[in-house]
Amino acid sequence: MRTETAGGVRLEDYQPAPYTIDRVDLDIRLAPKATRVSARLSIRRSDNTAPGTPLVLDGDGLKLAGLLLDGSALTFQDYSASPDRLEISTPPSGPFVLDISTELDPDANTKLMGLYRSQGTYCTQCEAEGFRRITYFLDRPDVLAIYSTRIEARKAEAPVLLGNGNLVEAGEIEGTDRHFAIWHDPHPKPSYLFALVAGDLARVPGEFTTASGRRVELGIYVEHGNEGQCGWALDSLKRSMRWDEQAFGREYDLDVFNIVAVSDFNMGAMENKGLNIFNDKYILADPDTATDQDYANIEAVIAHEYFHNWTGNRITCRDWFQLCLKEGLTVFRDQEFSADERSRPVKRISDVRLLKSHQFPEDAGPLAHPVRPRFYQEINNFYTATVYEKGAEVVRMLKTLLGDRAFRAGMDLFFERHDGEATTVEAFLECFRTASGEDLEQFALWYEQAGTPTVAVKSHYDAEAKVFTLSFNQSIPPTPRQSDKKPMTIPVRFALVGKDGSDLAYEAISGAEAKGDVLKLQAPEHTVTFSGIGERPIPSLFRGFSAPVILESDLSEEDYLFLAGKDGDPFNRWQALQSVALSSLVTGTNAAVKDSTIEVDDLLIHALGAVAEDESLDPAFRALALQLPSEADIAREIGSNVDPDAVASARDHLRKAVAQENGTSFARIYDSLSIDGPYRPDAASAGMRAFRNTLLEYLAHSGIEGEAERVRAHFRDADNMTDRLAGLTQLVHARLEGADEALASYYERHGTHPLAIDKWLTVQATAGHPDTLDKVKALTAHPAFSFANPNRLRALVGAFATGNQTQFNRIDGAGFNFVADTVLALDDKNPQVAARLLSAFRSWRALEATRRILAENALRRVTEKPNLSRDVKDIAERSLQ
Repeated sequence: MRTETAGGVRLEDYQPAPYTIDRVDLDIRLAPKATRVSARLSIRRSDNTAPGTPLVLDGDGLKLAGLLLDGSALTFQDYSASPDRLEISTPPSGPFVLDISTELDPDANTKLMGLYRSQGTYCTQCEAEGFRRITYFLDRPDVLAIYSTRIEARKAEAPVLLGNGNLVEAGEIEGTDRHFAIWHDPHPKPSYLFALVAGDLARVPGEFTTASGRRVELGIYVEHGNEGQCGWALDSLKRSMRWDEQAFGREYDLDVFNIVAVSDFNMGAMENKGLNIFNDKYILADPDTATDQDYANIEAVIAHEYFHNWTGNRITCRDWFQLCLKEGLTVFRDQEFSADERSRPVKRISDVRLLKSHQFPEDAGPLAHPVRPRFYQEINNFYTATVYEKGAEVVRMLKTLLGDRAFRAGMDLFFERHDGEATTVEAFLECFRTASGEDLEQFALWYEQAGTPTVAVKSHYDAEAKVFTLSFNQSIPPTPRQSDKKPMTIPVRFALVGKDGSDLAYEAISGAEAKGDVLKLQAPEHTVTFSGIGERPIPSLFRGFSAPVILESDLSEEDYLFLAGKDGDPFNRWQALQSVALSSLVTGTNAAVKDSTIEVDDLLIHALGAVAEDESLDPAFRALALQLPSEADIAREIGSNVDPDAVASARDHLRKAVAQENGTSFARIYDSLSIDGPYRPDAASAGMRAFRNTLLEYLAHSGIEGEAERVRAHFRDADNMTDRLAGLTQLVHARLEGADEALASYYERHGTHPLAIDKWLTVQATAGHPDTLDKVKALTAHPAFSFANPNRLRALVGAFATGNQTQFNRIDGAGFNFVADTVLALDDKNPQVAARLLSAFRSWRALEATRRILAENALRRVTEKPNLSRDVKDIAERSLQ
């Protein structure tokens, strides 16, 4: 139950539910504008609830059509009902049955929460608090019940009827044009995992045999005509099921596993028990319409939602403050799956890039919050990079500190102790304490404290004594509601690299607890001494990004470039190059602000050229190493008083200098890269294309004669979406001749495919040109765009706001006003999507003064809207704190 005060919801106010709902029997009779939901709830008082305690059920915009208690009608003195609340004043002291009937209008549900109808298909989305839009209920994650659902609809309108669990019975209703299906889920679950889908859908079948030999029937349901685009998703599902058995000992537990792909969906996907509902962008793929990144995303999201079967469904959250317990843990699991399926170093770099570009800015801005927050106004706004990506990093640190064996033992104990329960972060950590014997009290601060720690490191080598010293200092900046921070437990995976590139041995270490190649920092300051070091080493710290921190090191540019070429840890080779590039780009930005000449870093340019030439490296790694830090990365490094135009100028200057200096070799390498045979989405082929397309970007922006034709040919001759989109992006972003013709050609080819059109919209929205905003506004009136479809909104307006630093942050404020206007127009129809668009303002305080004032004015204008939704109001007000 929402334990709510005037100031919001607080973790310390949590109380167990006063009533338990053991069983839910639903009869849902679907009709586009008048759906009837009959819910029979088997209820009893919880152990510590006094007799006569009122039963208060949550609602959201409901219309009560009938109410019975143990089969008898109630008088108006016995209950009170409003669209958002149903209270039974004096329930029976013993177990009782409550029958509730509600009437819904699925066609009018533009919020896409609860039960809605889109493109002719009935669909539900109940996380976090959507079930209360279907029937009155104790809509909280710690109320677990057994569900049986009877679904009825016109057979012509909805020949497919799907629910949670296993199919019990199905048939036609004699004398009518309707039919029914009854689904039963034998596993107790919270209401947010309830799901229903009904419509005219095609089924792509499959099957899986579990480790114990039980056959599971698989099905992916899509719009007719899309069956041929489901092969990769089905294959990813089977690989996920097998991996979870092998890596975590988790076997699937129902007779069927169904996935439905829908085009109008606020989220990426939803893990409803036995009936996952997906945004179709994470299911549909073929070489002509999906990129390599799309294939990788489908693989990861399929795995993520399947892995929730155990980390989220079988074991769920006691309250929404524990959201990271299912999301952060499951992100860690899907990252490990993808790392095993693909290149582990490349996957790790990709995950850290996502963390730094999305979560680090969140931690540094007004929307910062702990991985396990203790307060919220609107839970929908806490499905954030902090909960997901940083939450995964916390689990990864736990594994790093404990070691593989103790971590697996802790996970096994977690599954054993808490299967069928709604539990907490504390219970999760207690399993690892029990399994390992380690004291995790200080480590738990990673769940409690917001902000990204900074670790400053200074080194000293005493050649005569053969002693090398590292001095560590950790600090965490103040964040909203948290001004004072305690020191964290920080695992530092390390090596001391010798001049030949090998990891040096040492005789002894003192000053911090060490286990193998991992130092455990716990105090604000540590001085760690290594003895028996015969030469000055270069420290390779936070290998594999062993903790989500900002590292400030006294290493020189030469030291970093040495690590970039010699470090045995692939992640730190990439990170070393990024560090040098960021330093150069910050210097260039400062010069651009002063309208001075931007100097080029010859050592960096040479190092990037050497990476491109190094055939011993994985092409996918070379692609990542060659990619310069983004404009958002540079802005984050600068920290305050950021001028986005100066940032873009510095980055453009360095990119062009790298391309011109290495143009001949880049062109030669580009020409040498080819993949024989038909398109394949495997990691090796994808890595080759990524490398080739990274080189193409440099050549497109080089200004070298003849390279524009290379880009046009790349687009024209592409036999897959990855290459076609890369060519189109460079033509548009570099403003090369033929860009408009390429946009028209792309649209002519893909105009009837919505997911391909999303890419077309994003290419135009992210071009850093002065006229981009005008083009984006014009595209909102294009027939292919719809404000009602979350994917279209994210592809155009969302991409503009988060992926176009110069034009969203225009000096005249027009970019801010456009996004604010869109949020205001969307607020009444789909507040969740509106709130997520508004979160693009999260870093407005870091801008220079003129832009800062204009961004603040736009945010304040949003707050002035009468009847502003709770979702948007929460983001706007926190952004202005």
